[in-house]
Amino acid sequence: MAKTTRPTFDPKAFLATVSRGRTVAAYRKGAVVYAQATPADSVFYVKKGKIKIAVASNRGKEAVIALLGAGEFFGEGCLIGQPLRLATATAMIESEVMRVGKAEMNRVLQSELTFGELFMAHLLTRNSRVEEDLVDQLFNSSEKRLARTLLLLANFGKDGGPQPITTPISQETLAEIVGTTRPRVSHFMNKFRKLGFITYNGHLEVHSSLLSVVLRDEA
Repeated sequence: MAKTTRPTFDPKAFLATVSRGRTVAAYRKGAVVYAQATPADSVFYVKKGKIKIAVASNRGKEAVIALLGAGEFFGEGCLIGQPLRLATATAMIESEVMRVGKAEMNRVLQSELTFGELFMAHLLTRNSRVEEDLVDQLFNSSEKRLARTLLLLANFGKDGGPQPITTPISQETLAEIVGTTRPRVSHFMNKFRKLGFITYNGHLEVHSSLLSVVLRDEA
């Protein structure tokens, strides 16, 4: 009897199709994917759009901890026993998100090496970003933090120079990311524009020269 060859597992196909434990949903701008303090029972994957991850304090103060785009996972805390969501995930623009149940996610991570490698790369990248954000908050001024945030939103360092930021991002959201006030963000944005570091042409464009703010030594 001929030996049956197991089909090659394709992570992209897995994340592109709806099947056991996997569903896809469309979210309008402002729609909540999951809310803080609700049960954590699945992992999510952004197929298209932009997702904001934010934490709110008991007093209602909000901090944006991540802005995620197509090809990124979120909600993975359930895999390490997190019973409740620690943050709220909201669609910033019209988005399409795949939900993978915890049991299905654990199954594919244990049985498919290629998917495990893909997910591990995501976790390492996310961990590195968290460490950089912590150092940024501890040692850099709000002006530098804003400059770094704009460069990250423009995908600086990926595929050439910065890309236009087509997703509408309010100064209030930028303030929540940076950890400062909206008037301070407004002041620095005007300063960056006057210096030619950023321009507005129907959308925000960030120029490579903005990197000089991040690299500048504080007096």
